[in-house]
Amino acid sequence: MSPRQRVLRKQLPGDPLASQYNKTIRQSSAEQLSPNGTDEKDRTSTTMRRLLVYTSVVGGVVLFLACTHLYLFFSPQLLWHQEPHFEPHRPLNLGRRIKLNSTASSVPDFHLPLRTSGSKILDSRDAVVKLTSINWYGASDVIYIPSGLDTRHRDEIALLIRRMGFNSVRLPYADEMVRKNPFIPDDELSANPDLVGQRALDVFFAVVNSLTDAGLMVIPNDHITQAAWCCGTNLSDLCDGGWSNDWLEPFCRVRQTEEDWIQNWETVMRPLANNPLVVGADLRNEVRGIWGTMPWDTWASAAEKASERLLSINRNWLMFIEGISSANDLSGVRKRPVKLSVPDRVVYSSHIYSWSGWGQLWTYGKRPFESFAGAMIDNWAYLISDEIAPVWVGELGVSDMPNEEDLNYWDHLAAYLRNTDTSWGYWALNPRKPGSNDWESYGLVDDDWETVRWDYRMDDMVTLGLTPHHKSNPVPPENGQIPIQAQN
Repeated sequence: MSPRQRVLRKQLPGDPLASQYNKTIRQSSAEQLSPNGTDEKDRTSTTMRRLLVYTSVVGGVVLFLACTHLYLFFSPQLLWHQEPHFEPHRPLNLGRRIKLNSTASSVPDFHLPLRTSGSKILDSRDAVVKLTSINWYGASDVIYIPSGLDTRHRDEIALLIRRMGFNSVRLPYADEMVRKNPFIPDDELSANPDLVGQRALDVFFAVVNSLTDAGLMVIPNDHITQAAWCCGTNLSDLCDGGWSNDWLEPFCRVRQTEEDWIQNWETVMRPLANNPLVVGADLRNEVRGIWGTMPWDTWASAAEKASERLLSINRNWLMFIEGISSANDLSGVRKRPVKLSVPDRVVYSSHIYSWSGWGQLWTYGKRPFESFAGAMIDNWAYLISDEIAPVWVGELGVSDMPNEEDLNYWDHLAAYLRNTDTSWGYWALNPRKPGSNDWESYGLVDDDWETVRWDYRMDDMVTLGLTPHHKSNPVPPENGQIPIQAQN
């Protein structure tokens, strides 16, 4: 007797039509019975019901998370109807362009290897090393290699970064780049003819060598699983919000297990093990899970596994470990620090933008300084004040034509980093975004990969420890206007 027959008989006790109804059911079931005695129609119906229940549950969870995400993100504007707080700003340099024409020394100002002590990064002679970094992206994106190699030789770009005053480069890559390792089209390497015909990893390693030959420290960063612009789309949250996505296999173009992720790191770092200026690994960009649901403990455990594997290759590397919630939140370190077998290796990392701070009443661009500073203390700065570990703000940045929220955030962040003497990394060097070729308003160079947008951002970064090695030649504005503009 099939479950369907049992249910129908229980539902129709004493019904004068029950006998005829059940007879019809028995005849129908007999007609559908397979040779092995299985009711195929009933089995299909059960499967469909299970699928419907599964879809409903998953859909409900996704809808709940989406509504929660939207509520937290938009709640200040929709519910409280308060005006954001802005403070008066100084006159700004918004338009100056310069070319740097002196030769910077390729000798680093520190002695390797690096280690940590309390809240500081120290060199081998116990001198404090403050990272003043620049992000140079492209290998994490659709072109699979750092941008600009079609315009300028990699040695010239490395020398430009050194002249600008940065002492280190965060070099993002995609896991897809490592696993696919495609041949790069010749036109993407037109300014680097010696690399024509090479694969993506060969180009990546050549860029690293150019940077370190210029005296720059390099920190590779596993930025994203699928090679694309990061982040913010629903699909990227599903497939790229963590270091593995194998449990989401039907939805993700590039499937990756935790072991795949660690092996990719070994592939990237093993050829660089004897380059002393490759000082560490930024293990994963902006871990967040699905709409910010990744627990710190889960990420900390995975970071420990990857770190131990890399330290078995080179025990001198620093392990840069970002916070959860898109690198906003390191509060979990207080109760659950990352612990490694090699001491003094962990540097925590946060990312801070004007739109950061989602899930709270105000994004950082809309807060007064007291509120902004309080969020910094809660999220990561306690690690410095309590001498727990160093912190590197591995991504920060602002537009070359800022609005009021941008300036509010930027002034507050610059003041806070000056007060705490925190290491930082600016996003980004690039003039345009790969693939779309959209203007990168956060970028610091023009399309020639030679002219520097030496505006208020560079001026402020000098106050944060940037040490330019150059003599500058101002570039006249193309429109004939005075390139220094004031903003009230």
